[in-house]
Amino acid sequence: LKEQVVSFVPAHPIAGKEAAGIAHADATLYSGRHVILTPLPQTSPELLQRATDCWAAIGSQVLRMTPENHDAAFAAVSHLPHMLAYAYFNSVARQPAGRDYLSLAGPGFRDFTRIAASDVAVWRDILMSNREEILKQTLRFRHALDAMEHAMKSGNIEALEDMIRSASDARAGWQMNAAKPNSNR
Repeated sequence: LKEQVVSFVPAHPIAGKEAAGIAHADATLYSGRHVILTPLPQTSPELLQRATDCWAAIGSQVLRMTPENHDAAFAAVSHLPHMLAYAYFNSVARQPAGRDYLSLAGPGFRDFTRIAASDVAVWRDILMSNREEILKQTLRFRHALDAMEHAMKSGNIEALEDMIRSASDARAGWQMNAAKPNSNR
C-alpha cells in the first residue's frame, strides 16, 4: 500500500447516520455537507483536484486540512461525543433500575444518545487510532464537568448559571456548516 499512497486522496465526509447498510441508503447524504480532504505530501495534485471536483459535483463543500488538524478537530466534535454517548448510555443502562429509567426517557435522552447506536467496530477503531487527541479532549471535558460539579456541591448558583448560560448562548449562536475552519490550526 505504501507504494500506492500517491494515488490515494484521504477524505472524510462529514455526513453519516448511526444506521448502516443498503436499507439506510440516502442519495442526498453528502449534499451541502463538508468533506474534509487531508492530502499527504506525496498526494498527487492532479488526483487531489479530481477528488475535490468529484465531491463538489455531488454537492459537498470541500475543505482541506492537514491530517493532524483533522484529528484534533474531530476528536473534539465527533470522537469525544461518541465516547460520551457510549459511556453515558452504559452508565444509565447498567444501574439496577436502569431499565426503568430508560422506559421514562424522552427526546432529550434519545437525541443525546442517538450516536451510541453507531457501528461498534468502526468506533472502536476510531477511538483507538485517534486516542491521543481524544484523551486531550476528555481532559478538557473533565475540567468543564468538574467545574459544574464544584458549583453544585458548593451551592454556587451564580457560577452554575454562568456556565449554563455560556453554553446555551454559544449553542444558540452556532450553526452547522456556517463557517469555514481557520486553516492556520
